[in-house]
Amino acid sequence: MEKILNIKLIEEKALKLFNSGYNCSQAVLTAYSDMLELNAELALSVSCGFGAGMGKLQGTCGAVTGAYMVFSVYCGNKYKDNSDRKLNSYLMIQNFNNKFVEKYKSTDCKSLLNCDLKTDEGQKQFQIDNLIEKVCENCIKDSIILVKEQIEKQ
Repeated sequence: MEKILNIKLIEEKALKLFNSGYNCSQAVLTAYSDMLELNAELALSVSCGFGAGMGKLQGTCGAVTGAYMVFSVYCGNKYKDNSDRKLNSYLMIQNFNNKFVEKYKSTDCKSLLNCDLKTDEGQKQFQIDNLIEKVCENCIKDSIILVKEQIEKQ
């Protein structure tokens, strides 16, 4: 696994996936699939239900859960002992979480968007306020950057 990541290519791949219909979690995990030596179709499948705050429940942001999955696969490939895998993935997730919350004040999709995607009104607000671009794309971009920072610390 290479240490130096081409962040621009990963970001472009993530945004291309996201803007072609994949959810935020799929976009983040799959953008890192080459670097992780993870089958892209498997990455898309595994992360499929985590968009819009995990199953559209608007819990933890999908860009965040996608990043957490990146850390899990990364540590799974890097460390052979399960204790090391868990410890290092937990540390990376905690550090990522702290940085994300520092910037956005939350990892909660509903809080980030400030609308309820489970209602017609929320769906309309999402479209009218262009939240896909104003919020979701930024969360994806920042998740990509924060993942890179954590991996490079390893």
